[in-house]
Amino acid sequence: MKTMSKNVILALLMGLLVSACSIQRSAVTGDKRAYGYSWEQEKQIGADADIQIQQHFGLYDNDALQRYVNNIGQEMLAVSHMQREDTPAIYKDTEFYFRLLDSPVVNAFALPGGYIYVTRGLLSHLDNEAQLAVVLGHEIGHVVARHASQRAFIQQMSQIALIGGAIAGEHFLGLPGGDLLGIGGMAAQIMFLSYSREDERESDRLGVEYAAMQRYKSAEGAQFFKSLERMSAQSGQSIPNWQSTHPDPAERATSIPELAEEWRVKGYEQTIVNTDQYMGMLNNMIYGDNPREGFTRGGTFYHPDLKFQFSYPQGWQLINQRSLVAVVNSDQNAVSIMTLDNESAGAEASVNEFLNQDGITTAGKSGITSRGLRAFHAEATGQTQDGVDLKFYLYSIEYDGKIYRFINYTTVDNYGTYGPRFKETTGGFRQLTDSGILNIQPVRLQTVKTTRSGTFRSFLPSNLESLVINVSAEDLAIMNQLELDEHIGTGTWIKIPR
Repeated sequence: MKTMSKNVILALLMGLLVSACSIQRSAVTGDKRAYGYSWEQEKQIGADADIQIQQHFGLYDNDALQRYVNNIGQEMLAVSHMQREDTPAIYKDTEFYFRLLDSPVVNAFALPGGYIYVTRGLLSHLDNEAQLAVVLGHEIGHVVARHASQRAFIQQMSQIALIGGAIAGEHFLGLPGGDLLGIGGMAAQIMFLSYSREDERESDRLGVEYAAMQRYKSAEGAQFFKSLERMSAQSGQSIPNWQSTHPDPAERATSIPELAEEWRVKGYEQTIVNTDQYMGMLNNMIYGDNPREGFTRGGTFYHPDLKFQFSYPQGWQLINQRSLVAVVNSDQNAVSIMTLDNESAGAEASVNEFLNQDGITTAGKSGITSRGLRAFHAEATGQTQDGVDLKFYLYSIEYDGKIYRFINYTTVDNYGTYGPRFKETTGGFRQLTDSGILNIQPVRLQTVKTTRSGTFRSFLPSNLESLVINVSAEDLAIMNQLELDEHIGTGTWIKIPR
């Protein structure tokens, strides 16, 4: 199940791609086939990338929910092609990890070697444990079938150049495109590789197979794909483009019940749904963006947990990631990126760490005091791999025992226009003192059984517009796998943000 963020994950993997192929037996078919790298290499790739994924997205801070996702994942793994009597020996001792990421995006993905991720955004759009089992089974299928490694081999044999990008967080010297910056900076050069539609169909088949073998009502997975179809149809909705490399959601909503029926005919009665247990686990989960980790309002970025704020130029887009905060102009030729510098001993050392890179020429630097805080700034020039001349404004400031570093840059020709904007942004960094913002809390899901019958619309709170997140009635209907005017009976589980 690939989403917008899947491109980031597969990009990380391709950055570690080895040049030689590996001939090994498939865990699914038992036949020998060519892969881009060996199974041991896949496990190492997954382990290395897993560290970056956790740093970038963060794990959701709920041990019980983390254990719940892992337990369902391990159930699916136990009946998968990784742990059968005829499984090739190289696969049998592989440990799998199932992680719940702290992201509101509806997303699930897998890394080679046994690393499976789902987001809290995805959990909010599922209605029961059976649906979760199908999703996790699907992602296990990608790992078991070694789809990423197969695609890597095809790329190598076709001699297709992978698309490289240099968005290495605070160290990149290229001007990122909107799509790249929109998914956040990671300290690695990234390259792109996508699963094929047939890869996705195979993972659908495996996901249903594994769920059915554990007696889950695997046809329930179709309801989730119906929700994805509705999400795709919503204009302006920030969700994955399923059309490019995935079978159409409507096709999958039809094929999954058919696959489930095939397993029923084989003797696997599928009766487990576990709606009550699932809804109980979901209750009180954070819904949408967590404002305590930063939000923007009226051209100012606030971070309640870290107690700072700064303003940014009107009309610029702000991107808040766990690893960085970036603002970029509409033409995407000027950008300001703020990160926490956990390595340097002070503001001056933080700026110098950047200036000491090869290819950077310092144009001037000095220490300053800003709003009573010690800071250091500098100007420098550099050049992209394509020969574009860039000019940087570096700024680090010491606050509350931490060092915040801003790396601002544009082309040399545009620096006269954007240099003053960079200095206004960095100079506006200050302590956050507004008690109303300091005490802001995230919206959470309340899962309840209805005590009356009525349309789903009639159960929605009247104050949706007052929530600190932007959510519509249609969004909530999709999340609940219901239509707004659909009549539901007494005792129906629904999820409502509070």
